[in-house]
Amino acid sequence: MSHTRKAAWAGAFYEASPRDLKRRIRWSYQHRLGPGTLPEARGQARSIKGLVAPHAGYIYSGPVAAHSYLELARDGFPETFIILSPNHTGLGSLVSTMTTGAWETPLGVVEIDSELARELNHSPIIDDDPTAHLKEHSIEVQLPFLQYLEEDFQMVPLTMMMQDLETSQEVGEAIHQAVKATGRDVVVLASTDLTHYKAQEVAAMEDQKVLQALEKLDEVAMQEVVEKYNVNMCGYGPVAATLIATKLMGATQAQVLKYATSGETSGNYQEVVGYAAAVIR
Repeated sequence: MSHTRKAAWAGAFYEASPRDLKRRIRWSYQHRLGPGTLPEARGQARSIKGLVAPHAGYIYSGPVAAHSYLELARDGFPETFIILSPNHTGLGSLVSTMTTGAWETPLGVVEIDSELARELNHSPIIDDDPTAHLKEHSIEVQLPFLQYLEEDFQMVPLTMMMQDLETSQEVGEAIHQAVKATGRDVVVLASTDLTHYKAQEVAAMEDQKVLQALEKLDEVAMQEVVEKYNVNMCGYGPVAATLIATKLMGATQAQVLKYATSGETSGNYQEVVGYAAAVIR
């Protein structure tokens, strides 16, 4: 029996009505922290292997996320997105995918790429566990941005409660193997926010160190920064796994497209959350 996961966060992290949601996404592109331009025609280059995008409420992080999605639109759409996220809810197993069904948002339904998901599921560390995804927002909030650009694509969700380097390594290698086995054209998307609830200048300092390691495609250095400075970014494992997978898939460069904090959208600079958009080619 295949299962459609209903949107758990429509009306909370983003608008529940399709019209208002599309308007909010356009607002994100045109915001002063956004790229300032709407995505036009689709590119055909397909040089992008990986993306990093934030996952807070759109009013906070939508403008930063729009930088990643504009770059994607210019580059062209793959067949499938593998979307990696942290597990904020504590539900389900330690590393979880879904191998059948679809995800629904106000903008429509996105089918799971079952062949690719089952291939991923061969990895002993990855379980097929829909309960891990029931209430998790950090994959769900990426989907309307993708649907705004294109109706026809598939996805594989993968949420990580365990995010240590060894786990990230196994997940990254499993992604590479699954992509190779299926011959899919894939973009790996890491959903993460950066520093949480620290003062603006502290967050910016810590996050720059994380992003420098990301731009060097160095997941080991990134994890070391996270530990050394106690950077409470929620998705360091998904980012590390994405770096590992995309390097195995031939990526040679990463570029941070935009960094901003919730302070810049909310006006509260005492306790900010950091957001980054990045592309891996």
